[in-house]
Amino acid sequence: MASTSSFHASIAVPHRSRTGSERTSLGACCSARIDSQFAPVTLKCGRTGGGRRAGSAVVVKAVVAVEDYVSGASSLGEITKGDFPILDQEVHGYKLVYLDNAATSQKPASVLKALRDYYEGYNANVHRGVHALSAKATDEYELARKKVADFINSPSDRDVVFTRNASEAINLVAYTWGLTNLKEGDEIVLSVAEHHSNLVPWQLVSQKTGAVLRFVDLTSEETLDLEQLKGLLNERTKLVSTFHVSNVLGCINPIADIVEWAHAVGAKVLVDACQSVPHMAVDVQALGADFLVASSHKMCGPTGMGFLWGKSEILESMPPFLGGGEMIVDVFLDRSTYASPPSRFEAGTPAIGEAIGLGAAVDYLNRIGMDRIHEYEMELSKYLYESLSKIPSVKIYGPPAGSNGERRASLCAFNVEGIHATDLSTFLDQQHGIAVRSGHHCTQPLHRYLGINASARASLYFYNTTDEVDTFINGLKDTIDFFSAFK
Repeated sequence: MASTSSFHASIAVPHRSRTGSERTSLGACCSARIDSQFAPVTLKCGRTGGGRRAGSAVVVKAVVAVEDYVSGASSLGEITKGDFPILDQEVHGYKLVYLDNAATSQKPASVLKALRDYYEGYNANVHRGVHALSAKATDEYELARKKVADFINSPSDRDVVFTRNASEAINLVAYTWGLTNLKEGDEIVLSVAEHHSNLVPWQLVSQKTGAVLRFVDLTSEETLDLEQLKGLLNERTKLVSTFHVSNVLGCINPIADIVEWAHAVGAKVLVDACQSVPHMAVDVQALGADFLVASSHKMCGPTGMGFLWGKSEILESMPPFLGGGEMIVDVFLDRSTYASPPSRFEAGTPAIGEAIGLGAAVDYLNRIGMDRIHEYEMELSKYLYESLSKIPSVKIYGPPAGSNGERRASLCAFNVEGIHATDLSTFLDQQHGIAVRSGHHCTQPLHRYLGINASARASLYFYNTTDEVDTFINGLKDTIDFFSAFK
């Protein structure tokens, strides 16, 4: 005679969909209880067959994506939002809607715990001690480097240099590789849409070396003019340095193609990946670039931490950036010898806790899956762009989202006719609790090129939802109505 059986499945859950010990539907016969972040889920299924008596348990261990077993339409944003304590608050009496992720992302509880564990449990300097705390700090610091290397598919963790941020990473390349290899008449190809961090260092190097800066314009759709870029490349071109994803236009550059064109004339390529590494799978070997930089704070990690990835043979050829402890082999009164990369470029006590926090952020992102994040953000991109496009007085900068949101990142920089971006952003914050950014977003030349002095920007991450986009759109409409009353 068939009996009703119950089984418990121990499943590694990458995200907490509810707080506390709430239940979520798993279909007609099952329910799940999610007790805490990354905790097992207890599945109880009432079904007949199998010859087991009621109440007996079968333990099944599996690692699956949340959508494989959670019934209904729970989005990635709804599933992960509870992992970020800061998002559970009110500002100005409204539930916070945080849409400023291109400036900085929020930090999950696991990253905050990693920082706390370091400072409370094994705070010590790295590489310089044999005692237990120093050994553990060193192990965790270097493990973080390996995590970053694996995250971007670096051939070796020795190719990853920790820096204060992506700006410092670009300056490191400019002042070591640039000053060593560039001379008068050499050319550096940039675009009009670069972040100041990928523009000012090359201006400084150009002034010191006599190298010439060349700039790629935009197409009518406000994407990089790739035909013009190809036309600028010649035997004098020594470097192409450009963004992977624009922090204003949202457009995505075909980096592998750009690398192929640049290498054909003997030029190196540096990729500003600050807006891509947090949002999609980035494979440095597949891209083929010579340098790549990114920031911790935009990928759920702490501030004050970034990294430079470089091809090992190029890093080996570069002189030190800063002098001091850690970056040396031997020091004499009149000379010094230098360590191999990455130590050569990490003078002094590093940001140990921040590196460990970045490692924890990488762990968190890996548990979700970068392909999954990118797929969900394409949905958000399409929804945000189409929703914003329906407001008649709004001008969005950059290309259309595409049929699946594939043509742009999940951000929109925009202006409303007759209303300054700062006024918009202030009203959205104070009257709706919505955080967006206003200003030039560290792209003054781009804003001049577009004929504007500022823009507002809503930028999403995987913990955002379409409901929050709706809240933003409604708040924006209310803001426009408010200011229109004074015209």
